[in-house]
Amino acid sequence: MRVLTTHDLARGLAIAFAVMVMFRAAGMATAAERSDGLSHRLIVGYQGWFGCPDDFEANRNWQHWFLKGVRPEFLTVDILPSVGRLRPSDLCDTGLPREDGRGTIKLFSAQNPAVVSAHFSWMREHGIDGAAAQRFIQPVSSDPARKRRSDHVLKNVQAAAEANGRVFFLVYDVSGADPQTVTEDIRTDWRYLVETLQLTASSAYLRDHGKPVIELWGFGVGDRPGTPESVGALIADLKTGTHGLAAATVIGGVPTRWRTLDGDAKPDRAWTSVYRSYDVISPWAVGRFSDEAGADQFVREVVQPDLIETRRLGLRYLPVVFPGFSWSNLMRNRDRADQVVLNKIPRNCGRFLWRQISDLLHLHVDALYVAMFDEADEGTAIFPAEPRADKLPAGAKMVYLNEDGCALPDDWYLRIGGAAAKFLHDATVPPSQLDAVVQP
Repeated sequence: MRVLTTHDLARGLAIAFAVMVMFRAAGMATAAERSDGLSHRLIVGYQGWFGCPDDFEANRNWQHWFLKGVRPEFLTVDILPSVGRLRPSDLCDTGLPREDGRGTIKLFSAQNPAVVSAHFSWMREHGIDGAAAQRFIQPVSSDPARKRRSDHVLKNVQAAAEANGRVFFLVYDVSGADPQTVTEDIRTDWRYLVETLQLTASSAYLRDHGKPVIELWGFGVGDRPGTPESVGALIADLKTGTHGLAAATVIGGVPTRWRTLDGDAKPDRAWTSVYRSYDVISPWAVGRFSDEAGADQFVREVVQPDLIETRRLGLRYLPVVFPGFSWSNLMRNRDRADQVVLNKIPRNCGRFLWRQISDLLHLHVDALYVAMFDEADEGTAIFPAEPRADKLPAGAKMVYLNEDGCALPDDWYLRIGGAAAKFLHDATVPPSQLDAVVQP
């Protein structure tokens, strides 16, 4: 990957400004200009964790692409991005040959602002409102170098959202965090992001009821840290803007079984009041069902009772949808042989994702969270991906878009996301069949 110069960055900003002027001149409203907060939006989760050697500071690793070395068996992703829309100078060459023998596998780093800007331009082109930028509190609070990398990605996200008229907000993921300090670590970091990075001052930062949006993901999930008392106090202070914290609209990325305190949720009944203190409830759904019939059943048995409860309490509800699931390479490299299942939850050519979307919009939910834009590790990414097996690394075992007997364009899942966003924007109910909405 070519090292970016000051001239490159200036040129990128000039292009971005020209794009914004073009939209305004054409009278096109951008997602960031709408003032109705979270409602009627389709948001995609954005990990932003991919890296390659020499992308930022002294990094020498293929972060989240490979675990031990640049070989097919060391890949930790199950889906390969299609990078033809990115400039060759913004790509990282792995040197691995493609299965068809025509060139080598190229990847990208989210440390490159041009790459992140391209990602947000694809969201704009497809009508997707914006992204929820993930920030893992464990590395941020314990490793200065990793914190700087995370800061840099957030700055890239901010610039990309502003340039492309998209919105963004922050998600704290508490996976792996110190149980003794996790809530205090979030308090410290939120102050830093608001006061030092001034992230929420961005015109693109999503505000809801006049307050910046923040999501706390993982509290109450069986193996995640945090006590009901400390988490409840954190939510209260965030909502009211007390104890030195900037006030926020707080989304709870809660367990699927937050309401019944079983399954993936901790059984302690003290969590009951904590979940109900959030402004918005967003239960995790990835992997909870594996086909269209399962999606229907999940909506009947889980989502409909959730909606009854949240509406009774005056809370809002942000359901999560996902295109499929596969993490065989990640599990293989973590020595989890029992979890090495390729294409564990098939995408079924997009019909699996659309069934979830259609079911939820028929219940008149007014916002959706798509998991995720760039989660290739677990095979849920909706970014442009390679449709054909012969485009994959030679010798690798990965999922490709045509896997389930279709012939799809590489941006197929962005098209589906854009179609869903239009129905949300118009507050209308979509057809149940994907073919009636969008076709390859």
